[in-house]
Amino acid sequence: MGLIGDVIRVLFGGRGNMVRETAEVFRENAEAASARDAGLQMTAIEAFAAEFAHARRGRFDRFMDALNRVPRPALALSTLGLFAAAMVDPVWFADRMLGITLVPEPLWWLMGAIVSFYFGARQQVKGQEFQRSIAEVLVRANELRASTTVEEIAPVTAGFTQFGIRELAAPVHPTVDASDNEALQDWKAQHHGK
Repeated sequence: MGLIGDVIRVLFGGRGNMVRETAEVFRENAEAASARDAGLQMTAIEAFAAEFAHARRGRFDRFMDALNRVPRPALALSTLGLFAAAMVDPVWFADRMLGITLVPEPLWWLMGAIVSFYFGARQQVKGQEFQRSIAEVLVRANELRASTTVEEIAPVTAGFTQFGIRELAAPVHPTVDASDNEALQDWKAQHHGK
């Protein structure tokens, strides 16, 4: 019995777990890797949130943001207005479209580049604002998680525990009485008769 105990102690206990240490030479410890990844992500999120922590928007920024919202609705409404103008006064509309056909092609390319850069830049700004808001929420959630204790959470969850976890989680399977349902009786007769 002593020899078996010594072998087990050498392999699995004592000073170190020889099997685990040997396996970690060939395969990374998943738990340690997860902890490192979580730490890396939290560091990146905190750095990202710190970068934008003092970015408070003033009146001018809000005005410019409102002004930047005008072109898209203006383009959509003016296109609908062109359809209405073509129906109201076709001769006037034809004169205007003749003027557009005289615009040189390089000017069309320039206008296309300006419009695409405007909308692309706008999309990028909105995407960065969205990422910043997510980073702020994650940092606040981690601060709350770090500062909240079980005693602070207990009054919030007390209403749920009075019913008992098993009672809330138990699935309810209603029974169906098919005695007064002719369609169900016909279906049962067809399928159980085969």
